[in-house]
Amino acid sequence: MRSKTFVMAAALALADSAALADVAGKPPTMQQVLDASKPGDWRVPDPENTLYLDLAAGRVVIELAPTFAPLHAANIRRLAHEHYFDGLAILRVQDNFVTQWGDPEADNKDKARSLGSASKTLASEFERTIVGAPSFTRLPDGDVYAPQVGFSNGLPTARDPKAGKTWLAHCYGMVGAGRDNGVETGSGAELYVVIGQSPRQLDRNIALVGRVVQGMELLASLPRGTAPLGFYEKPGQRLPIRSIRLASDVPASERTPLEIFRTDTPAFGALTEARRNRSDDWYKVKAGHIDVCSVPIPVRKPPALAKP
Repeated sequence: MRSKTFVMAAALALADSAALADVAGKPPTMQQVLDASKPGDWRVPDPENTLYLDLAAGRVVIELAPTFAPLHAANIRRLAHEHYFDGLAILRVQDNFVTQWGDPEADNKDKARSLGSASKTLASEFERTIVGAPSFTRLPDGDVYAPQVGFSNGLPTARDPKAGKTWLAHCYGMVGAGRDNGVETGSGAELYVVIGQSPRQLDRNIALVGRVVQGMELLASLPRGTAPLGFYEKPGQRLPIRSIRLASDVPASERTPLEIFRTDTPAFGALTEARRNRSDDWYKVKAGHIDVCSVPIPVRKPPALAKP
């Protein structure tokens, strides 16, 4: 049975959709929902939990997920603050799967870069309890990997109410911490981002630590590695990382101003409905369903800074 909270959210979403419908009674498009959004429908990412991955081609902005992976988020913040990632490289780009970066010499004890004050291993953080978890906006459609799916703080989330557990889902743009076979062998020093079809079989097997909110094209369009698992065969093929910094460690004048669409408002319900039943002129058949990895989370430049 659906919860009262979900039914109320759905009703508010439908009310918003009805208010946005044009004179012909046509449901709103996603763009119309965004155009009608209010300032309160958007949020500014926390600089203390925002990473800037700077490459020669531009900047990738990553929002960390401390409510789901607090130990990993704290370790990654420490690594970034101590400039651990500066000068390392993108090591692997596997087609339709992931782009991965870290220390090319990590397996060489004599050459591996020191982690400084950061921990070498962390608890798994593959899932967490529902009790005390951030607010959850449930999608109305089913999922083959979890009893419930939806969004928490802009992150694709799955839940099992009977087990009392919730976890992040491996959707496009999600960032995870690489590990060996042992569940406590990851530290956040080696990270990857999903660049292909959502590998949901990885859910609850790796700690997801955040999501790319801007700059995915810089990571998804890189040359594919030709060695097994997409690793680059020659050192010269690796793409250097200029730096990875916390936004809070970057002068305000050098930060990337962004606003992210909130996932806990009626406006997000209207946006989801607009994607479930597309009313764009091109669409002739409405799907009537949507999966958690197909719901976009809009990101924009603050209106005051946007060009006229």
